[in-house]
Amino acid sequence: MLNALEVFTTVVVGLMVGVEFSVLFVINPILNALPEDSGQLGHAHGGRMLGAVMPFWYIGSVALVAVWAVDGRHHHGAGLVVTAGALLMLSVIMSILLLVPINNRNKKWTPENRPADWKEQLNRWERWHYVRVAVIMAAFALLVTALT
Repeated sequence: MLNALEVFTTVVVGLMVGVEFSVLFVINPILNALPEDSGQLGHAHGGRMLGAVMPFWYIGSVALVAVWAVDGRHHHGAGLVVTAGALLMLSVIMSILLLVPINNRNKKWTPENRPADWKEQLNRWERWHYVRVAVIMAAFALLVTALT
């Protein structure tokens, strides 16, 4: 049973890393290259779509890693799993404190009501997102290492 949990958890976290990596290095550059109104509307729509799913994915990942850490506490790699869980918790805290407030504003913006500094706010979100992606990639690498 523990082996199935380990693999399932690693896949769930790996898919989350893939989505967030794709947002950072594929989706955002595409949206940023569109004319202003189209790019901003795309960012707002993406914020609504992913903003509805990602909280469950992030918290679910933390919960899965916590179960793995408890069930596998006497197995090889337990320290790596605990460290990965701490990194995932850090990513949740970063999200709540730094990224979600910007996203909550952004997802309501239209070309008619967006603030004058909307680009700066999206750039701030993207800078924090770089850090968050690095954190969850490190957590994923630790989980993969714990499997070996």
